[in-house]
Amino acid sequence: MVRKEYLICIDSDGCAMDTMNSKHEQCFGPAMIEIWGLEDRREEAMRCWNRVNLFSKTRGINRFPALCMVLEELLGGSAAGMEGFEELKAWVTGTKELSLRSLEEWTESHDSRCCRLACRWSALVNEKISLMPKAGNKAFPGVREALSRIHEKADIAVVSSANRGAVKEEWEREGLLPWVDVLMTQENGSKRACIARLLETGYPASHVLMAGDAPGDLKAAKDNGVLFYPILAGHEKESWEAFEQQALEPLLRGEYGDGRAQEEAFWNNLRELEKHMML
Repeated sequence: MVRKEYLICIDSDGCAMDTMNSKHEQCFGPAMIEIWGLEDRREEAMRCWNRVNLFSKTRGINRFPALCMVLEELLGGSAAGMEGFEELKAWVTGTKELSLRSLEEWTESHDSRCCRLACRWSALVNEKISLMPKAGNKAFPGVREALSRIHEKADIAVVSSANRGAVKEEWEREGLLPWVDVLMTQENGSKRACIARLLETGYPASHVLMAGDAPGDLKAAKDNGVLFYPILAGHEKESWEAFEQQALEPLLRGEYGDGRAQEEAFWNNLRELEKHMML
């Protein structure tokens, strides 16, 4: 794998590709409303879903923990009394694989209405995503130019929790794959596991940087001792335009620092997004 001395890992949805908001607004949230019969609370349900998944410190959270959080917030005490809700929460907190396949296996041995609904919901989300107009899934402005400059001096790995087929199709359609050295997706494990595997191929941790838009990206970087560069939600274009001067060149000079300033900017931006949502 190692071709150059440095490696830049890049998340896809919401980071390089402008797909995250549309998927939640058109697929995840509406599917939850349909499956759980929340049509009479549509506006409230969508606002809650989007805040948890897009505009707060839980941005980018896996769909299943997000579902539990939103249902508890929307339904309050009645969520705890929902038949099988505790079984769903037990699976979410105990499983090693937060996927539809894993939940389906759990549901076979745990008679839980809530788990069955969650399976139906996740499958419906996948169906809705597959039917989304492909032409709308574009790379953020500045991504193409940043990738071309990065690849002159560093290897590039896409590290995404989305499925491989969707990521490959989106990056290929946008003409970005020629700059990608390796594509790692949910089939390869968590982002943390993917970065760990990349480090095993020979890159020093101090020569690896993860670019991401969500707390999970930051955590995956910190867990592996690699650097992190935030693509700020709502300011993606500016983040990518600044990448060469604020991330790539300091990394190559050994002057990126300990990442505290970047982390502070990341959390401050999410706090501002959440504050705006609560107004």
